[in-house]
Amino acid sequence: MNSRFPISLHILTLLDDAKGEVVSSEYLAGSININPVLVRKEIINLRKHGFVDSKEGKGGGSFLAKSAANINLGEVYKAVKTNNILGQNKNEPNPKCPIGKQINKHLNELYIDAESALIDNLSKQTLADFASKFR
Repeated sequence: MNSRFPISLHILTLLDDAKGEVVSSEYLAGSININPVLVRKEIINLRKHGFVDSKEGKGGGSFLAKSAANINLGEVYKAVKTNNILGQNKNEPNPKCPIGKQINKHLNELYIDAESALIDNLSKQTLADFASKFR
């Protein structure tokens, strides 16, 4: 599992809290307690997906590109997802085994169903819903 979703959600929540003000990657990194380079990497991806916009140069930083009420957490998850939620089976089972020859197919179906349930749940929430927990 990776930390891209929680980092991105932390960034978005901080930007919502800034109420349209430009926020530096250094400030964001300080709150998340990670290197600003990692924050900038996530901001590039969030900008690519239309959640964030940035101002370059001195006094630059990032801000929400749209209202927090219009940012769906399911969309954020899909924008940062890099692998299956339950991991990936790197093992090649024995194709002569009646279980082994089918296990990956059935695991993939299980993973797809689990991830669909997660995305459905996240899609019922907006950034505004999530950010309201901090007020």
